[in-house]
Amino acid sequence: MRLALAALALVATPALAKPAPLQEGARYVALGSSFAAGPGVGPNTPGTPDRCGRGTLNYPNLLAARLKLSLVDATCSGATTEHVLGPWKEIPAQIESVTADVRLVTVTIGGNDVNFVGNIFAAACEQMPTPDARCQKWRDIGEDVWKADEERMRRIVREVRQRAPEARVVFVDYITVLPPRGTCSSLPISVERMNQSRHAAKRLAKLTAKVAREEGAELFRFSAMSKDHAPCSANPWSNGLNAPSGDGIPIHPNRAGHEAAAEGLARFLR
Repeated sequence: MRLALAALALVATPALAKPAPLQEGARYVALGSSFAAGPGVGPNTPGTPDRCGRGTLNYPNLLAARLKLSLVDATCSGATTEHVLGPWKEIPAQIESVTADVRLVTVTIGGNDVNFVGNIFAAACEQMPTPDARCQKWRDIGEDVWKADEERMRRIVREVRQRAPEARVVFVDYITVLPPRGTCSSLPISVERMNQSRHAAKRLAKLTAKVAREEGAELFRFSAMSKDHAPCSANPWSNGLNAPSGDGIPIHPNRAGHEAAAEGLARFLR
């Protein structure tokens, strides 16, 4: 009950006309990156590309089950806005899954464009006595990159509108993966990098809200709903640098996070 009330209190929509109710069996397309795909959250969905990591217990699957929708999960781990709009090697453009009969589209995207999680991993590598061979350096993200991210997010909404005029388009912003203040033993990075990463998270949430508002899409503020459930909290909805087997991957939503997203979205959509 408390979760339900939190969902109602913390998610907001722009001033839109009252959307049509979703009927059982309505076609639902999920677009986005790993924060929606759910790698490591249950086994991969059979018949889907292994590298996309579409977990059977990700929020799109759980939401579809709750509302009895017909899901087309086009999400893919590592995807950027460019991979929603265009093909990514052997993976077709995610937007191609949106057809005229679609009634709901959820979108969780934009973080990889600005190397959000990649920079958190890079910050952790900086603290290692002997960095892992897979470690990459911190990337400073320029204004041109942020602007391009915004423009492609806008294009995604417009493309969905053109392909499925009757669909509800709902941005699901990124779950909170950083503690609200101080440092965290599950995320051993410097205070400076922690603050820089918090700033990037806030900017990404504001950017998503701006695009949703100005393009007439809906917004499910999962970042706000999950702010008290970061790593090192009493009830974390996301993992730190270590993730238990079968419960997601590092610095991503765990099972509890995907369940919370699905429950909150179900109430939001009703």
